[in-house]
Order: sequence, then structure tokens, then C-alpha cells
Amino acid sequence: MANAPDSNAASAADVADVDALLDRLRDAAAALDDARQAVADVGEAQVEAVADAHRRAMALLNRYEDRATGSGSDEFRAYLEFQEEFASLVDGFDEDLPAHDAFEAANETFQKRRLTESDFATAREQLAPAGEIAGRLDHRESARETYREVRREAERRRETLADRVEDLARLERLAEADLDAPVERLRDPVEAYDAAVREAFERFRGEAAAREVLAFVDATRAYPLVDFETPPDDLREYVRSASAGAKPIPKLLEYADQTRSKLEHYVDDPAELKTRVAVHRTYLDRLGPEPLTVGWPVPPADHLRYLSGELVSVVARFADDSVVARARRLRALADREDFERLRNAAVARADLSEAERRRVASGRVADDLAAAREALDRLSAALDEHGPE
Repeated sequence: MANAPDSNAASAADVADVDALLDRLRDAAAALDDARQAVADVGEAQVEAVADAHRRAMALLNRYEDRATGSGSDEFRAYLEFQEEFASLVDGFDEDLPAHDAFEAANETFQKRRLTESDFATAREQLAPAGEIAGRLDHRESARETYREVRREAERRRETLADRVEDLARLERLAEADLDAPVERLRDPVEAYDAAVREAFERFRGEAAAREVLAFVDATRAYPLVDFETPPDDLREYVRSASAGAKPIPKLLEYADQTRSKLEHYVDDPAELKTRVAVHRTYLDRLGPEPLTVGWPVPPADHLRYLSGELVSVVARFADDSVVARARRLRALADREDFERLRNAAVARADLSEAERRRVASGRVADDLAAAREALDRLSAALDEHGPE
């Protein structure tokens, strides 16, 4: 179980964080609405037209400012080129273009025999209204990105709060368990089965042919709750077809550690054995009985019922009747009337520390849970109100 928060201070900080985050989300949503409205007030197409006109005008100013100011003949020629190009640019604009008078004013500024740097500065000031309209597109995109970032942060925070609520609720439920309940009524048969199946599988793994063991593991894919790792294809094919596959797995691993010259006395193709077995040593070493065990604390009743049915079928492939009978009795445990009470007690004993029990008894867990739920509800409502962009 994930550890629950340690103090009311942590819960208060979480709530304060949500308050600040909600303010930022609302502000970002309002800023985006304002930015959209600023574009809508002029019209999307008109703003784009002004942005294009302003970009072209500023490009001319930037290109000619150094060349067209001064008293030399080269500067004069550049001035004439600039004056003609700027005037032609402005003449080509639709008179209904927003801020058209700003372009006209800048054009008037350049209608003189000589230009100075101050003339270009004046023109830039005169073009500022067009620049403001053009900038509304960038401002809207910036507001949109800010809103997206804040909303993503709010979504992550909602996930964190949901996990916190789940942890605290589970802690509260566990603390309500009857810690004096006779959990040995579940534990004893589970531990007896687990011990028996471990012993049986280790014997099977150590004595049966490797091809038989891997064929068994491969067959368990039909039983999803018996979660063995599937044998590697090349290893499975090797033990199926090579004569060495008739040897038990420990013997194959022993062979893999020997020199090729020594292996020639035991197998037909030493190189293939070392290639197929040695490379999969980790898989073979890890191949143990754990997927066949129940473990403690015992899983929920529905899971145990299904698991018991699968274990009966699987264990019967290699173990004797006594182990199969123990697997079959697991189903009876899940059907006990007091199963949930006993399981809850077992889980509580395993998961709850003494400090956590004291926290629950003091009422702090209930307070933290209420605060976390309230913060989660407010954050979820805000995210529903301010949808994805």
C-alpha cells in the first residue's frame, strides 16, 4: 500500500496548492477568452491581413533604415528606392484595412527629400496601432499555450489527489478491521498449499526433462492467473528437438558452464547448447514456483475462486493428488462467510504500522480524507468547466 500522508499539515498544503492552481486556471481561461475576443472584435481575416501588412512594412523599414539615411549619393538612391517601395506597398492596401491610417501616416512621414533615423523612429510609432492589432494573433496563441500548460498541471494534480483519496480511504478501511480475528483460519491452509506446491515444483524442475518443464510452462498460458513468463522461442525449440532436452534443467545449466571439449562427451552439439542455454541462464534460474502460489495476505474472494480453479488444473500436470487437494480446498476458503472479515484483518496486520493505527484513532486520517475529497471535487469541477483547448 502506498504510504498515506504523515500530517494534517500535508493535507492543508495540498488544499492550498489546489486553491492557487484553481486561481491560475481561472485566470488563464479568462486571459484566453479575452485574447480570443480581441481577435474576434476585429475579425480573424482582418487581423491576419493587418499582420501581413505590418510585417511587410516593418521589413522595408529594417532593410532600408541604414542605407536610406544620410546625405551621400548612395544613400539618396536607396532613399528613392525605399520611398517608392513603401508608397507602392501602402497604395496596395485595401482602404478598409484596420489601422489603414497608420500606414498612411507612416507613408506621409517619408515624403521628404532626405530621411533621418528619427523619421524611421517616427514611422515605427505611427505603425504601432497596426502592430497592436497584428500582435493579437501571437497574444492569443501565447494565452492558449499558457492555458494548456495550467490545465495539464491541473490534470496531473487531480490524478495525485485521486491517488491520495484512494490511499486514505484504504487506510481508514483497514483501520476498521478486527485485528483480533483468527486469521490463521485462512493463513494455515494457504501456507500449507504454498509450501506443498513449492516443494512439488522444485522437484519437477529438478528431475523432469527440460522439454517437459518448458512444455508445462508454455501450457500455462491458457491460465491467465498463473503468470509464468513465457519460455523464449529459441530455448523452447532447442529443448524440444535436441537430445539434451531430455536432461533436467539443472543439468543443462551445469553443462552450459563446462568447456566445449568436455561437453563433447555429453551432447551432440556443444556450441549450440552453450548458445541456446547459456544465453537464457537468467530465465532458467528464475523459473520457480511463485506463479503457482497464493501468497499472504490472501487475495480477494473472487480472485481466489478463479485462481483456485486454475491452480487445480495446472498443478495436476506435475504434482501428486495431495497437492491438488490442497489447491482445491482454496475454493472453500473463498466461500467462507467470515472470509472478508478475516482477510481484512490479515491485510490490516500486514499493511498498517502502529503509527498509522494511531493516526486513524486520532481522527487525522478522516480529516485528511475529507479535505482531499473536497479539493478533488473542486478541481474536477473546474476542469469540467474549463475544457481542453
